[in-house]
Amino acid sequence: MHNIDESPPRQQRETPGQLRQWAADRLRVEILEGRLTAGEWLRQEKLARGLGVSQTPVREALKQLAAEGIVEHVPYRGVRVVSFTPDDVEDFYTSRVCTEGRAARFAAQQITKRELDELRELHRRMAACETPRELAAYRDLNRQFHLAIIRASRRTYLVRSLTQLWTAFPTMLWGIIPGVASESVPGRDDPDTAEHEEIIAALAAHDPARSERAMQGHIESAARALVSAMRAGR
Repeated sequence: MHNIDESPPRQQRETPGQLRQWAADRLRVEILEGRLTAGEWLRQEKLARGLGVSQTPVREALKQLAAEGIVEHVPYRGVRVVSFTPDDVEDFYTSRVCTEGRAARFAAQQITKRELDELRELHRRMAACETPRELAAYRDLNRQFHLAIIRASRRTYLVRSLTQLWTAFPTMLWGIIPGVASESVPGRDDPDTAEHEEIIAALAAHDPARSERAMQGHIESAARALVSAMRAGR
């Protein structure tokens, strides 16, 4: 277990549910930021010592993370961080093409000036990030950008399911692929910026078909670059 600076607040020590959630949040960060790596076995006793808690909240936290799909229970072996093949990544991004494209289509019909201003500000802040030094900040802004569009769709199921998906993915994929965890996906900086601009323009025009195409093209382009990096052994 890597050293964790934050200790659970005193009030959370008194509430099992809050302590379990705190442990899950801390372990999720360790995984998403690549400090707990793909395929690594997660031993409850070691994790509990690193977090400064008993094994009970750690056990419950691992169950929660397994439900989120970022760790897996292997019978008679224990729990480990999940690993992904290029085929897994292709399948994941294909599902995003469909669902996030649909969310963008509906967002184009519903989005407000305030929401468009929020997207433009997020885009401005992303463009100002210097990579790789500010890569973590860039990726967090990117997550906010996509979630803002998803929320603007006003489609309850899409909002709920895609918000849950973005809790860990695709951040986790970036964090566990060597060479991509601490660097931009090769060849993606300029296309990412241009694709975000086209998405905003399509939404501002309140054009459902254009917005859906823009989002789908953006996700497909990102998927090709990420899978290529994986297959190149980066």
